[in-house]
Amino acid sequence: MRVFVTGATGFIGSAIVNELMEAGHQVLGLARSDASAASLEAKGVAVQRGTLEDLESLKRGAQASDGVIHAGYNHDWLYAADGDFFTLFMAAAETDRRAIEAMGTALAGSDRPLIITSGLLGLAPGRVGTEDDAGDPASPRNASEVLVLAMAASGVRTSVVRLPPSVHGDGDHGFVPGLIGIARAKGASGYVADGSNRWPAVHRLDAAVLYRLALEKATAGSRLHGSAEEGVPFRDIATAIGKQLNLPVVSVASDEAEEHFGRMGRFVAMDAPNSSRLTREQLGWNPTQRTLLQDLEQGIYFEQQVNA
Repeated sequence: MRVFVTGATGFIGSAIVNELMEAGHQVLGLARSDASAASLEAKGVAVQRGTLEDLESLKRGAQASDGVIHAGYNHDWLYAADGDFFTLFMAAAETDRRAIEAMGTALAGSDRPLIITSGLLGLAPGRVGTEDDAGDPASPRNASEVLVLAMAASGVRTSVVRLPPSVHGDGDHGFVPGLIGIARAKGASGYVADGSNRWPAVHRLDAAVLYRLALEKATAGSRLHGSAEEGVPFRDIATAIGKQLNLPVVSVASDEAEEHFGRMGRFVAMDAPNSSRLTREQLGWNPTQRTLLQDLEQGIYFEQQVNA
């Protein structure tokens, strides 16, 4: 298959591209810069120049392909120094929704696959979430899920891949490096309250396999969970970070979470265990890579921080 991939040079997207090519697929990658285009071309990937805001470019990429994997997303809102957090998050989510709408329109009536990316945090508060759960109506990203699942009725083989907050592995620049940076700055590795809240996790290479399987085998309108680990206690994550940095591991009161963790304080206390049983049964997905704590024990994250 010829597959159009957004986010093709990103942490997850680059792993997806490699996985697709190793499986014999051809890839058309979205590139917004000369550097991104050059890195794709060096791998033998065809290039579609454009951005997530360039809807015409997205339509052309989708029309020229046998399927689409949408792994691109603007996460700048999480790290922006200025601007209201929720306003920036909403803007990123609306950009995502419009991009999906454009690509889905281009694929209408073709029965070609369109796989998009969503998240697992906040899905099923107080219990283990499953693929049968609808998205969280309060999440700005839920509009993208609702839209793409409805497109199944328009002759598009749509799927939503929901990823954990901690997609880990070499080159990660997301939540875990953020936690490490906060621990360095505060002189302690923290967790909220008793730290028993759980985060699902997946290695980026296992996630890449899931996207390929979704492309090849997922049924229209399916929700897929990329949780290799159902839920890692946050206290264990903080403890692993503290051990590597030789820093104390401390409890942070719930009402002080945002002061300690900054914008990440909105997420670090969330209890979000999620099952991927149905995904594994449907697609034969079998994660084989290192766990989150094993990755932290390898020390790669801390070498990255030193070399950054």
